[in-house]
Amino acid sequence: MTMSRDSRPSPDRGARPRHRPRKRFGQHFLESAWAAKVVAAIAPVPGDAFLEIGPGPGALTFPLARSGAPILAVEIDRDLVADLARRVPPNVTVVSGDVLETDVVPFLTGLGAQRTSSGAPRSPRYRVVGNLPYNLSTAILFRLIALQQKHELFADATIMLQREVADRLVAPPGRKAYGVLTVLLRLHASVTRLLDLPPGAFRPAPKVRSAVVRLTFGPPEVRVSDPALFEAVVKRIFGQRRKTLSNSLKTFVPSPEAVLAAAGIQARRRPETLDMVELSRLTDAVAVARRGAVL
Repeated sequence: MTMSRDSRPSPDRGARPRHRPRKRFGQHFLESAWAAKVVAAIAPVPGDAFLEIGPGPGALTFPLARSGAPILAVEIDRDLVADLARRVPPNVTVVSGDVLETDVVPFLTGLGAQRTSSGAPRSPRYRVVGNLPYNLSTAILFRLIALQQKHELFADATIMLQREVADRLVAPPGRKAYGVLTVLLRLHASVTRLLDLPPGAFRPAPKVRSAVVRLTFGPPEVRVSDPALFEAVVKRIFGQRRKTLSNSLKTFVPSPEAVLAAAGIQARRRPETLDMVELSRLTDAVAVARRGAVL
C-alpha cells in the first residue's frame, strides 16, 4: 500500500503524534534535538533524493523534506503510515511495507525529478537514511548491499545503528569486532563514523548506545573475480575464527597449507588478521585449488 499527499500540510505537520512504540518493530523514536544533528550530518543538497527506512513519526522526514528533496519513506507500522501520510508535504511519498521485502527501486525512480535553475531536469543522487531497528540492522545492511549490487543506484547511506554494530563496520583487521559484516560491506562501501548517540536521544531510551555511520558506495576496495566464492570463504573462516586458517579451511579445500602458501599467507594466522587484499588473494587461491580438484 502506498500513501502520499498532494495538498499542503497543516502548520503542525512536524508535531509528534501520540504513538506507543511497539517492541515487535524495535521502535525507538529519535528526539527532535538529535534529529537536527543527524540531518546536519546527512547534509542534503539540491539534486538529492532519499530512501528513508523506518521514518516512524517523521523526526528525520520533516526536516529533510524542508530541503525540497523528494523522499520515499518506507514504514512497516500501518498506524504510523496512516498518520505520517496525512501530514507530509507533497515531496514525500509514504509506503507501507517491510523494506526487506518491498521493491523500492520503482518507487525511487518514479519520484518527481528536481530541476536546475534553468528549468532543465536534474538526474537525482539517490541516498539512504534511516534509524534502523537493532534486531534487523544486519539484515537491512545486507539488503542494501544486494540492491546496490543489482542496480548501482545509491550514492551513500547515513544510518543509525547499535554502537556495537557500528564498531563492527569500522573495525580494522586485528580487532575483535572485525568480521563477516565488516568485510562484506567494505567490499561495496567505505564506512565513516559520524556521531555517537546516548540512550536519551531516543524515546523510549534503549538499553544500549547508538551511532550514526555513513556508507559511501563505490567501486570495490579490491578486485574479486568470484564474489559468491569470496563470501563463502569469508563466512567459512570467520565462522571458525578461533582456529588457525589452515584448520578452518580443512574441509573447504583439499590442501589448506598449499592454498595458503599460494596466497602468500602464513598457515597459522587467524581470520581476523587478514585485510581485504589478502582475503581476495585467498579466494583466488581457493578457486584454483578447487578447479584442480575437479580436474
